[in-house]
Amino acid sequence: MVFSPLHDDWTVEAVTGPVSDAVAGRRVPATVPGQVHTDLLAAGLITDPFDGDAESAQQWIGDTSWRFSTTFTWHDDGSARHDLVAEGLDTVAVVELNGRVVARTENQHRSYRVDVREALVEGRNVLTVTFAAPVAEAEARVALHGALPHVNHHPFNMLRKQASSFGWDWGVDVAGAGIWRPIGLDSWSGVRIASVRPLVGVDGAPQATGTTGTTGTTGTLDARVALEWDGVTTGEHSVAVEVTSPEGDRVADASVVVAAGTADAALELVVPDARLWWPLGHGDQPLYGVRVTATPADDGAGGGAPDATTASWASRVGFRTVRVDTTPDADGTPFVVLVNERVVQVRGANWIPDHAFVTEIDRDRYRRRVADATEANMNLLRVWGGGIYESDDFYDACDEAGVLVWQDFLFACAAYAEEDWLAVEVEAEAREAITRLSPHPSLVIWNGNNENIWGFVDWGWKAELQGRTWGDGYYRDLLPRLVAELDGTRAYSPGSPFSFGDPEAPDEVHPNDHRHGTMHIWDVWNRRDYTAYREYPARFVSEFGFQGPPAWSTLVGSVHDEPLDPYGHQMLVHQKAEEGNLKLERGMQGHLPAPATIEDWHWATQLNQAAAIRFGIEHFRSLAPLNTGTIVWQLNDDWPVTSWAAVDFDEHRKPLWFALRDCYAPRLATIQPRGDSLAVVLLNDVDDAWAGDVVLRRTTFAGDVLDEVVVPGAVGSRGSVELAVPSALVDALDPVAELLVAVLPGFGSGRAVWDAAEVVDQRLDPDPVATEVARDGDAWLVTVTARSYARDVTLLVDVLDPQATVDRGLVTLLAGQSATFRVEGAVDVEPQALVGRGVLRHANGLLLAVAP
Repeated sequence: MVFSPLHDDWTVEAVTGPVSDAVAGRRVPATVPGQVHTDLLAAGLITDPFDGDAESAQQWIGDTSWRFSTTFTWHDDGSARHDLVAEGLDTVAVVELNGRVVARTENQHRSYRVDVREALVEGRNVLTVTFAAPVAEAEARVALHGALPHVNHHPFNMLRKQASSFGWDWGVDVAGAGIWRPIGLDSWSGVRIASVRPLVGVDGAPQATGTTGTTGTTGTLDARVALEWDGVTTGEHSVAVEVTSPEGDRVADASVVVAAGTADAALELVVPDARLWWPLGHGDQPLYGVRVTATPADDGAGGGAPDATTASWASRVGFRTVRVDTTPDADGTPFVVLVNERVVQVRGANWIPDHAFVTEIDRDRYRRRVADATEANMNLLRVWGGGIYESDDFYDACDEAGVLVWQDFLFACAAYAEEDWLAVEVEAEAREAITRLSPHPSLVIWNGNNENIWGFVDWGWKAELQGRTWGDGYYRDLLPRLVAELDGTRAYSPGSPFSFGDPEAPDEVHPNDHRHGTMHIWDVWNRRDYTAYREYPARFVSEFGFQGPPAWSTLVGSVHDEPLDPYGHQMLVHQKAEEGNLKLERGMQGHLPAPATIEDWHWATQLNQAAAIRFGIEHFRSLAPLNTGTIVWQLNDDWPVTSWAAVDFDEHRKPLWFALRDCYAPRLATIQPRGDSLAVVLLNDVDDAWAGDVVLRRTTFAGDVLDEVVVPGAVGSRGSVELAVPSALVDALDPVAELLVAVLPGFGSGRAVWDAAEVVDQRLDPDPVATEVARDGDAWLVTVTARSYARDVTLLVDVLDPQATVDRGLVTLLAGQSATFRVEGAVDVEPQALVGRGVLRHANGLLLAVAP
């Protein structure tokens, strides 16, 4: 078997549409895999699509049809089959080989394989792929089939194309075309392995601690192998499966002989003393190798298929069990993720494509983003339904890091037709995605859609649809059937949010009811103060978020308004949320002083984003075990933009990221309102129990201790506990000049702080710190010492150098305390620049504009 990539010597040219003069009539060198925008940019024919207001000037690209062409030399090697394999075409395309149409495609989210032996010629061959203009094609389908409800301005729901490529409330509108995944010729004879689903199971009780998971466990592998034959009708093949340990030792093997033409083979293997795969923080992530081969059988009389060759397939698996418990209880309906029968308190983030041009995401970028998640104490990423089924590089990184993956099927914020013109493609893509991703132990939940069931109930769709199909049949019938058929080892949820009410009357419970299943909270951010998070005793929050701008260097690298202003033309191009800047301003009211400069606006809105999410997560986590998880919107960005992301497009960790690292810590102490008083809530998401004294102090901002009470505290493994704060401490607290501090040596960060008033109302010292700067090799050490209470001390080091990084942020210091920040990558800066007002920031400093 020989696979020959066809990635060289491509060109792209505009065929029809409103083509710019610079591009009309030109054949432009093209990169495959790639996309037309990046080809035009590489040729110098367009400016950076992310810069300034280039987005509007380049809309013609999505209204233009594009033809990609190449020539290649081919000689018949005697194989029985020569298949053209296109792993990803974006999106509606006609594929021609030597002037002969060999395929018509209309789905970015699946691959295509076509036998082209009759179209190939000896020597020089010409391959062309002509893509319909995506915006025009979507509109044409509206005219043909009728409009269906959707968010945003283009009818993305008419095509099986990445929805966010048409723009989103955080995303740039760059709908284009391209051969976005590998393409090539696959020459083979006899049989090929079309697919393998290596479905794992575990027999025996997992370890109580989860640290090794070996004793008493037996791994099972149910290898489902799909075979395709070249037309031979006689002969036999031996299909074999081998499992190797993480060290490469063979631990199990099995084989079966199948007759020519057999479509499927199933082999079951047993792996004794299998080491279990665990999520981050629960144990290790051992990955076992799986290799499948199909070899001509030799019966001594030429019984093998003529001219047949050996086919092979290889991947890795992790032995673990997964289920989601939605059994109704006295409080409603939980959503409890269990891995190896252990409850996992989910600390997660939503994931969008990490680049608007997804061919620009490589293996290393995926791994950097997964590291952003794990280093912020996250254990789950939800791949949102308006993006793509990511490269295996993403899931490999999650497998190795122990990051659980919740995978949406690709439906988001719209109604989708269930008639054959779309349904045939939906089933084909779902089958392929379920099969392709089946080896990955990190993938634990398949989810039917993002917000579409909620949209049908609450967004006025019923009247607009007038009885037409809208996708419900996919979410509650087709997709769960396919998951059950192809991979019953994972959980399925019809949607997010979804309430998991009475299965006999599924529509009697609102799909976004906080008492049942998963919920999204968007009234906060859109119209309410972030303190409203406390009004939701939610069981599981799978979306909630608050906006903030990207790092300063990211912002000014793409926005060039003079002067820079939140309402400048280019600034608003890079703010996609409806009335986004007004919501940023409203969100700060009552919390922070009104910023006086653009630099203060940037810092204040970043700080308020972090404060809002920290507030929400600490509230939700404090409800455990009633609440079993939060998935913040969102981890990442796909271009330079003001958004909900914790890590911006240029890979800077925003203040929000540091807040997430703190409030997602496995051991968290937080002070929360309970009735008419307060409680210290201890969340202990580790195996070891903790016990010790909790020292409660009422102090002034200057550090004077006015009162102190010691209460005993104890919390068990993977448990939580509430410790009541004596009312006398709370009642005596002067909210504008005093703090309540809980000191817990050896538990998490070792303390929790209660601010009884917001920054804007506190009598904080606007200049509360002293600093020292020292060299440590190529790094700088910046030590900050508080003369009085200093809130959220942060170094915005990218202001000095876009390549600079710092190891901590949002550090709150009590009077007399010090913190040292390690700055890397800022080799040539002046030491004092590291502690200048534009770099060294804290909440107190925002009071300078209003100080008397």
